[in-house]
Amino acid sequence: MFETMITGEKALQIWLALFVVTGLLAGIFTGFFKARKIQPRGFKWSVFRNEAMFGTINLVVSTLLIGGSTQWLTANGWISFKSGPVEWWVIALEYAAYFILFDTWFYWLHRGMHKEPFYSWIHKLHHKSTSPNLLTTLSVNPLESLINGGFVPLFTALLTVHAETMLLIGPTNIIMGLYVHSGYELFPRWWNKSWATKWFITATFHDQHHKYFTANFGGYTTVWDRLCGTMRPKFEADFVKIKDRPGTPDRTATAE
Repeated sequence: MFETMITGEKALQIWLALFVVTGLLAGIFTGFFKARKIQPRGFKWSVFRNEAMFGTINLVVSTLLIGGSTQWLTANGWISFKSGPVEWWVIALEYAAYFILFDTWFYWLHRGMHKEPFYSWIHKLHHKSTSPNLLTTLSVNPLESLINGGFVPLFTALLTVHAETMLLIGPTNIIMGLYVHSGYELFPRWWNKSWATKWFITATFHDQHHKYFTANFGGYTTVWDRLCGTMRPKFEADFVKIKDRPGTPDRTATAE
């Protein structure tokens, strides 16, 4: 069952990654995303080339480390998954537990990695790009990948969840990683004005973390940044300045 679930999850992750990347590239070359580019003059081929190299190294090393540790924990009974019929709300609760716990894990460890000597040793490589793109997602020190990616085997070792829940967790990691590093803002202007949606991060939120370094540490939500006062004060004002959000008129054209 575990091997089948892993195979299906990996296939779904690959399909989602290809779908997202293909869609973004198509949008870039057709001009669909042109007005949604967060830093229009931020792209540098030299940075992109280095990210391709570092991303490849990290992908190989982190896959061996995280994949190997997950297999060992599974083989030795530390990780197992529930099977059989399950109610949707149970899956929702398990997924919510992962979402909240990982967001907390990521915020505090990410914020800690901005302190020396951890910044120079671990996190500095990821910040070589001050204007992130899709490859920035992978351009990470393998140790940082182990810290962030290691949460999943730790979570599943401490909490036995259903295999169906893992089919949600895997794609969430891929989609969020690609989206926040895409360099393009897809959410509408009202996103940060609505109480229901302002708690979830946007590409602009994380893009500003790469540009300014000292704020916006959250991984999935803005909750910890808001509570701890680490959200960039001008983030929400800057968010609405990006022109031509989907479904909204361009209110900034005359001002610019």
